[in-house]
Amino acid sequence: MPAQAQHQGMALFNEDWQFAKADNMTEYEEAMSSITSWRSISLPHDWSVEGPFSPELASGTGFLPGGIGWYKKSFTMEEYDPSRQYTIYFDGVYKNSEVWINGHHLGKRPNGFLAFYYDLTPYLKAGDNQLVVKADHREYADSRYYTGSGIYRNVYLLSKAKQHIQPWGVFFTSPDVTSTRADIQVQVAIQNEAAQTSPVQVVAKLLDANGHTVGEQTVESFLPAGNYNQETLSFSIMDPMLWSPDDPYLYDLEVSIHKNGEQIDFWQDKVGLRTFRFDAQEGFFLNGENTLLKGVCIHHDAGALGAAVPEAVWAQRLATLKKLGCNAIRMSHYPHQDYLYDLCDEMGFLVQDEAFDEWEVGKNKWIEGWNVGTPGNDGSYDAFAEWGRQDVKDMVLRSRNHPSIIMWSVGNEIDYPNDPYSHPVLDEGRNPQIYGKGYQKDNPAASRLGELASGLVSAVKAVDNTRPVTAALAGVTMSNHTSYPGALDIVGYNYQEYRYEEDHKAYPNRVIYGSENGDALSAWKAVTDHPYIASQFLWTAFDFLGEARPWPERSSGAGIIDLAGYPKPDYYFRKSLWNESPMVYLAMTDKEENLHRRRGMEGIWQGEQGEKLWVACYANVDEVELFLNGESLGKKEIVYDDKDMPGWMVEYAPGELQAIGYQNGSEVASYTVQTPGDLDHMKVSIEEGEEDPLNGEKILIMDICLADQNGNRVPHSDQEVDIELEGGAVLLGLESGDRSSHENYKSSSRKTYNGRLKAYIKVPNGADKVQVVVSSNGLQSVNREFN
Repeated sequence: MPAQAQHQGMALFNEDWQFAKADNMTEYEEAMSSITSWRSISLPHDWSVEGPFSPELASGTGFLPGGIGWYKKSFTMEEYDPSRQYTIYFDGVYKNSEVWINGHHLGKRPNGFLAFYYDLTPYLKAGDNQLVVKADHREYADSRYYTGSGIYRNVYLLSKAKQHIQPWGVFFTSPDVTSTRADIQVQVAIQNEAAQTSPVQVVAKLLDANGHTVGEQTVESFLPAGNYNQETLSFSIMDPMLWSPDDPYLYDLEVSIHKNGEQIDFWQDKVGLRTFRFDAQEGFFLNGENTLLKGVCIHHDAGALGAAVPEAVWAQRLATLKKLGCNAIRMSHYPHQDYLYDLCDEMGFLVQDEAFDEWEVGKNKWIEGWNVGTPGNDGSYDAFAEWGRQDVKDMVLRSRNHPSIIMWSVGNEIDYPNDPYSHPVLDEGRNPQIYGKGYQKDNPAASRLGELASGLVSAVKAVDNTRPVTAALAGVTMSNHTSYPGALDIVGYNYQEYRYEEDHKAYPNRVIYGSENGDALSAWKAVTDHPYIASQFLWTAFDFLGEARPWPERSSGAGIIDLAGYPKPDYYFRKSLWNESPMVYLAMTDKEENLHRRRGMEGIWQGEQGEKLWVACYANVDEVELFLNGESLGKKEIVYDDKDMPGWMVEYAPGELQAIGYQNGSEVASYTVQTPGDLDHMKVSIEEGEEDPLNGEKILIMDICLADQNGNRVPHSDQEVDIELEGGAVLLGLESGDRSSHENYKSSSRKTYNGRLKAYIKVPNGADKVQVVVSSNGLQSVNREFN
């Protein structure tokens, strides 16, 4: 269940696991009798990111290994009660997971990105028990991006009365919302595992941010023995506070079950009230206001952490996006960690949740490098026929109470031309064709797309009809000759800005939005110049593992923020487009063409005396004046063009480069960069994440910067940094942002990159006087202590 949702009797089940990598052990009995080397771990855990990197593996998944992993947890049920129901809940296990309790097989789930749960009750016992999980990722090149391996998300144990709320059994909706009144509906699915019919009372309450009850209802429910009821509770509240990215106001929803005057089950979650709609002519409206979706696409990994990313790390990453002016996130191309949706609710991001990157037939998976060599074809498609509709249904059930989610996507680029689907139209005109080929008659027919999409859309609407269903189309020309777009409520276009005008004219009732887009200025102008286009979802927010160029690259550099979470110069270009607060930023290059293309830019002022450098200015003000060592180099009007970005040619001299921004003649923003001197010391800053309410853990995020005597970052004197911990803290990983580094991600030493390094440290509950020592050759060590 979502991390924010709290169920009575719910406990985090992440500690005291043992793990063994055993690629040749496929059967439970063999593994339990033959594996002798187990190591103790805490969850979440991703074994792939432990490496090693190898050019013999696949570029698509970051040249990192897969294999088979076995997990076991021995635990004692000291308060075991045979009259209660016990459920084990996994937020995601990659992949082909199988679960056993005390030797009894509970089930298998092929999809590694989806949450699932099993009833432990028939096999659980007082005293000692053992839970075993197998994850089979032998097909390591099964994706176009890094997936991770193992139990890489949270696990929960739920203890419930025989009469209880089903997991995912509460559905909160607000059918009618105005500024003065909101009508509320709460559907509650109640399970009765007892042998007799049982009358219970169901209570739903809505509380404001101050804890005051603003609406509630109670209903009587008669639960058939061994069956379930679904009850709908309705009430209205006055003067509702509406959720939006600018003011993400959240209410507390509490649902409880009472029997004979006693509360026997309780569930609570954060919910929000908002209205939204997509319009084929005018774009997107939130709470009645026309709103542009300034979105980014993300993957679930975070460099050194792989797919096992603590909540505090994503909270910091989302804060960086908030400063950018971003208000929307696409969860590409699969459901993400449960807490990430909670953060989007709390911080104010509109979300597209997405189910699949392929359906019944596999896509090309690059082995030697992106678009290089002969691709592989392993994937998730082989489970689609049996599991596809259930998977998309479970994605929706898990997350449908999140106010941040405004659409469900059933697929990404399923219609990529000839990968695998094809159509005769690919022989015509300027239509996109993979490998330069036209229509491939032996490939699956594109007509199949609409048939499959209709089934997935029906599965979504069976459990949520309050949000539109979409997909991200890559071969719109081909799909326009099928029923695929018509099966969707709204249609996402990936990199198809050139089609906006002609398709809007040809299909005036079709809602078109940008579902994946490049960073060119023209791609953003395609949104601002066409009121019927609601969004841009930039590819991508962050660099990510996988989808790599040939070795030694092992990560994608598509992000405007690097693997360590440090913004690149293009981040500030995007900020100048999306953020209304006055800002100025300078980026330098030694080639004029880079200035106009915004490629090869650096935010460091250094060079050879007299060398010609081009200085780009990213700003959202009227004009900017540039100064070198106090001498004005003139003002420039800030007008962007795809081929002519504002900037200066400057003969390099060491010192201070300063930009001052003016709006209506008044100074409103400034930016200064100084030539770095010789390496003098390490600057260390630490951000403490909030304590996890479920286990008391805390995450420390440490930024290490090589600096000169004035505190300026020294980017080209990189050297190894060592981290030493005392007091029970655990180093989770070190990330420099270097996409070609093959250093061990789990080592306590790592070389800086461009003068920076980030460390992720876990402080367990009860740890006392944690000490962090940072050292590097020739520099004074830095000590930090935490209680």
